[in-house]
Amino acid sequence: MEKVVSELTEQQTLTDVSDSEHASADAENDIAEESEDFGEFEDLFEKSLRSFQVGQILEGNVVGVDKDFVIVDVGYKSEGLIPVQEFMDENGEITVSQNDTVEVLLERWNPDEGMLSLSRAKALRRQVWEDIIEAFEAENTVDCTVISKVKGGLSVRIGDAKGGVYAFLPFSQIDLRPVRDTENMVGEVLECAILKCNRRRENVVVSRRVLLERDRAEKRSETLASLEVGQVREGVVKNITDYGVFVDLGGIDGLLHITDMSWGRIEHPSKLFKVGDNVKAKVLTYDKETEKVSLGIKQLAEDPWLRVEEKYPMGEKVSGRVVSLTDYGAFIELEEGVEGLVHVSEMSWIKRIRHPSQVLNVGDTVEAVVLSVDPEAKRISLGLKQVEPNPWDLIQDRYPIGTVIEGTVKNVTDFGLFIGIEEGIDGLVHISDLSWSKRIKHPGEVYKKGETIQAVVLNIDKDKERFSLGVKQLQPDPWNTVPERYPIGGEVTGRITNVTDFGVFVELEEGVEGLIHVSELGPGKVKTPVGMYELGDEISAKVIHVAPLERRLGLSIKRISEDEERSYYDEYASGNQTGTTLGSLLQEELIQHSRNLSKSSQEEE
Repeated sequence: MEKVVSELTEQQTLTDVSDSEHASADAENDIAEESEDFGEFEDLFEKSLRSFQVGQILEGNVVGVDKDFVIVDVGYKSEGLIPVQEFMDENGEITVSQNDTVEVLLERWNPDEGMLSLSRAKALRRQVWEDIIEAFEAENTVDCTVISKVKGGLSVRIGDAKGGVYAFLPFSQIDLRPVRDTENMVGEVLECAILKCNRRRENVVVSRRVLLERDRAEKRSETLASLEVGQVREGVVKNITDYGVFVDLGGIDGLLHITDMSWGRIEHPSKLFKVGDNVKAKVLTYDKETEKVSLGIKQLAEDPWLRVEEKYPMGEKVSGRVVSLTDYGAFIELEEGVEGLVHVSEMSWIKRIRHPSQVLNVGDTVEAVVLSVDPEAKRISLGLKQVEPNPWDLIQDRYPIGTVIEGTVKNVTDFGLFIGIEEGIDGLVHISDLSWSKRIKHPGEVYKKGETIQAVVLNIDKDKERFSLGVKQLQPDPWNTVPERYPIGGEVTGRITNVTDFGVFVELEEGVEGLIHVSELGPGKVKTPVGMYELGDEISAKVIHVAPLERRLGLSIKRISEDEERSYYDEYASGNQTGTTLGSLLQEELIQHSRNLSKSSQEEE
């Protein structure tokens, strides 16, 4: 019994001790918790009593974001409100969320009221300034966003849109060469060096050219060391002019002249290249003293003129594109770098082409015939008209000499009429072939433009392209029958048409005139018939000479009186049959005298 009591007592004692130990531990825990809470409170109290300075950068915790403000706790007894716009990106999206840690700048602080005024943008701006100063002192580069074009250069921003610092980039510092179109650079991000930096005045001047020159100098030394004539180099088009393009080969520019761009025709370098294009060209010349380099692209391919004689033999029909028109002809591109000239005289068999634009336009595709090839002079002569048969080769077969044609008077000139035969082919009726008999001073007296007439083909000269016609040949030549109608010795009557010092012209019929020489006017010597006869008077005479081929007819008045005298003496002599009489002697003398006068007249004619 005692043993059981003793065990129970021992157990109770152990239980009491255990409870006492647990109670002591709980008390210690309570004291520790109270001490920890007091420490946090003490920290908060100390933070609340912390001295803030205006302009100080503080690290805060975002405790709330609404549509107007971002609430930031910087450890003060009250939070700061920052407009939400200061946390928006360029697209209007908010860039922070609750529990984010951000740096802000203390703009104002009123410990009495417990109010804080914070700014995220100004905190960022201060950081940007510190970066700018650090970059300026260390000669590092900064990224600049082009904002706008201003007087003398560009306005650029270092940093983002909310806290960035604006700087000035002069036009002269944008590139190695003047940049014409700077407005298109707005929005670009350029790597620049800082030339000037004044935080108090908020003045920053940057340069992109400094970096380009530095990079160019490094590449230049490498390029010059390896550059040789005949090399094929790659480069970038830096500038375009009327006469060529400048290619950056790596710190040194080479000129690619317009004549070395292509074997073909080039209107302007800008048709083939634009700034920034990568090109491959051959080094044609390199002057180490002046560091001038000339480049060529066409030299990368074979000269097409080396094979033109094989590809374009004489007489071959070819096809090409009209690339240029001049006063004297048209240039036809047969292939890139090979052009042929169609002279204006080789454009039509029948039309008179004054300018190639009458039949061709730039860009037309035409067929032509190769007339000649000169590879050394790089000339090919072409003909358009040779594609079709020459109509003058057929014209003689169509219109043999003597053929009567009918056509329209196309033109009237001082020397004749042009009659339309076929399209592009006109025949000429010379003024001398208009009439056998009429004296026509001007063709316009008889014919008018547009009138339809008939004519006879007299001659066709294919080489000179002349078609001769005659109108008077439609009727027989009246002089062909003059010897029969006006025999020598016959007496005729006609009208005086002209009186000259050497004789009188008498019209016997239309187109037939005879001349009474001054020596044939009478038995006596006449110095001049002027004043003795009037125009239009009728007169009788004897025919003493006929030359139809020369269209000459000789007349005599004197012969009429001589014949009358001879008849009288013949009649007188016939009444005396015996011996020689005075009458017979006189008759013989008169006959001889008449013969001498006739012979003298014929010699004068």
